[in-house]
Amino acid sequence: MDECCAVKQAPMILACSGGSNVGQMSNRLAVELTKSGHGKMFCLAGIGAGLSGFVQSARDAAEVVVIEGCPVGCAKKALENAGVTPTRYVLLTELGMEKNKNLDLDDAEVAALLRAVTGPSVAKGSSGKGCGCGCG
Repeated sequence: MDECCAVKQAPMILACSGGSNVGQMSNRLAVELTKSGHGKMFCLAGIGAGLSGFVQSARDAAEVVVIEGCPVGCAKKALENAGVTPTRYVLLTELGMEKNKNLDLDDAEVAALLRAVTGPSVAKGSSGKGCGCGCG
């Protein structure tokens, strides 16, 4: 088997998970993406705390997808401090979500944002058809 056809590492998905609707939405989207096989949710708090195993895992990840709630950019800053650059960065307020303190998420909004954040670098195997070399 060619190297390109080897099993691809699932994208690492990190969510800001802050104390607002957009933070909770970022967490919910990360959970839903993980459940549907689009990547694997990982612990941003461990990276932010500088725990060596968490930081190294993020540095070693082939793809790091960050779902950020608002422009404050806590997730992005935590990764910058750890020396990790996201492969894909999604900012929910740029997708039209307004930040507030209402933690009750609307299922229709969850579904709409899930469709919006599911893109090439989050989709299963990037193309959904293996590694793209024609073998899968």
